[in-house]
Amino acid sequence: MCGICGFLTKKDISLEQLRVMNDTMYHRGPDDSGAEIFPFGGCRMGLAQRRLAVMDLSALGHQPMHTPDKAVSVVFNGEIYNFRQLREELSGYPFLSDCDTEVILAAYVKWGISCVERFNGMFAIAIADRARERFFLVRDRIGKKPLYYWTQEGQLVFASELKPLTVCPGFEKTIRRDVLPRYLFQQYIQAPDTIFEHVYKLEPGTVLEWQAGRISTRKYWDIYETYCRMAQNPVKEYGQAREELKRLLQEAVARRMAADVPLGAFLSGGYDSSLMTALAQEQSARPVKTFSIGFCEKKYDEAQYARQVAEALGTDHTELYIGDREMFELVESLPYYFDEPFADSSQIPTMLVSSLARRDVTVALSGDGGDEFFCGYNLYQKVAQAQLLDVPGGLVHGLCGLPVLRRGRLEDRLPFAARVIARNRNRETKTQFGENNYTLRAKRMTAQKEGNLPCQYGQESRYRVGNWQIRRMLLDMDTYLPGDILCKVDRASMKYSLEARCPILDTQVMEYSFRIPHRYKYYKGDKKHILKDIAYEYVPRQLLERPKKGFSVPLDVWLRGPLKERLLSYSDAAFLKRQGLFDPDYVPQMIRDWLGAGDVGQGSGENYSKLSWSFFVFQQWYEQMIGK
Repeated sequence: MCGICGFLTKKDISLEQLRVMNDTMYHRGPDDSGAEIFPFGGCRMGLAQRRLAVMDLSALGHQPMHTPDKAVSVVFNGEIYNFRQLREELSGYPFLSDCDTEVILAAYVKWGISCVERFNGMFAIAIADRARERFFLVRDRIGKKPLYYWTQEGQLVFASELKPLTVCPGFEKTIRRDVLPRYLFQQYIQAPDTIFEHVYKLEPGTVLEWQAGRISTRKYWDIYETYCRMAQNPVKEYGQAREELKRLLQEAVARRMAADVPLGAFLSGGYDSSLMTALAQEQSARPVKTFSIGFCEKKYDEAQYARQVAEALGTDHTELYIGDREMFELVESLPYYFDEPFADSSQIPTMLVSSLARRDVTVALSGDGGDEFFCGYNLYQKVAQAQLLDVPGGLVHGLCGLPVLRRGRLEDRLPFAARVIARNRNRETKTQFGENNYTLRAKRMTAQKEGNLPCQYGQESRYRVGNWQIRRMLLDMDTYLPGDILCKVDRASMKYSLEARCPILDTQVMEYSFRIPHRYKYYKGDKKHILKDIAYEYVPRQLLERPKKGFSVPLDVWLRGPLKERLLSYSDAAFLKRQGLFDPDYVPQMIRDWLGAGDVGQGSGENYSKLSWSFFVFQQWYEQMIGK
């Protein structure tokens, strides 16, 4: 686990400047660093890495790493979990180390860039083939590890984070205004877009190739294509699906327990983390170290449930109770560690549990991916209901559009849920329904009136699936999971030099999940049914059956209390005019109205704390990264 960066350029970027770029990611790899520059295809190639030693802690794991003839070089962030099996197929290669990085080199020498299709892991890889003058960037299938690149004037610069790019000579922090409405609404910026012009996130499951100054990209693994292929061969019996899924999860956990450093697990007490912990404990000769945080505010606290699960499994459990102050203290660090505006507030508790775990371990297992691949979110229940009500909703929308009823604005007076269903008429975004006021306000907040990206994602239009739940799950796998959840876990854990591993996102588990009939995942209203069934084999049902709370942060209290003056300052009309990104006539009044509204009911269309927090986070990022 580490951070990587580098460049292909004809400009005179020095080795010292490359090291400066690399050291902005010290937190990702405090154990070692390497940086080299060499001629490549008529350009200068720079490769650098910050290392967090997890496998083969010796100097033999140092990067950049080269083949013996120096024909191929690599820098790599992540883990290849099946590297030992691959190594057996590569027995002719003169291995010097016992780490997965060297297996990447050997695999490329034997199979070319198609070798990535054999890797089971989380990774961001840069491969320089000096003999063929071809350069590759590769990101893992689901986007567990980040990879940015900046291309302009024939130059290619890449990094695990944005920070190395921003300190690279010649970089200009020009903001992409067209992404702002979508960011305000979604609270993160989805690949391939970023907050800066000419800078992109390499999409999950993608290979970028540079040759003779030309850049091309191709998908080697695609969510929807894989779903279509695997769903053609569905599992016929529930018992078979359950046992095979259990076996694959056991193997996925076993692969992720391989480490030359201490390993533990995040344990929230929910189904996913409890099952991953149980499978780890099943394969461990001693108690697995588990970690959870509790909230001093009782209505949010779930630590007691995690403790009970830990006692049932026999783990070595550590918990930490936190209050508003501990969470609030992390707000200032968000721009530096997340690089671009990112407003999922659960990032703060995730940082705190990562900090707790890092006291004792270097690697932690997590349960990420269970909701998206096995139908776990409460939203999926609403999606099923929306599909059932879609036809009557269309009739209501049509009636409300009649001149005699339109004049009375009847549709506006419908109950919230009925209004949402009635207005959900876009066939291309059926599962992305919601109150139109939120998207309208997100657009109105920005100074740019035309040319913005739509707030909803266009990917949904390519999913030719009749079941809306499956469509929404595929959309979340393509967008929310890599863009929000995995980004959050990566930045929050790497802030403390902690490696997070996700067994449910194992290649074999993900692909097999598409063979499992949907009725085994969503059974008579029971979300994540098959995964729960396996979990009950290890953990008493009564410890797991409860409403899901998640990590909650008191945003309204903060924004109307200790952050109020800053929020008002950020929305000052004179400042907004100078900044030129937000509407100076609309935003100040919107923020003042929200601050004065007090608590209002969810679904009223008046509680815009989500937009206010997204705006605050952006302005805090702008202040620290751009300058006020």
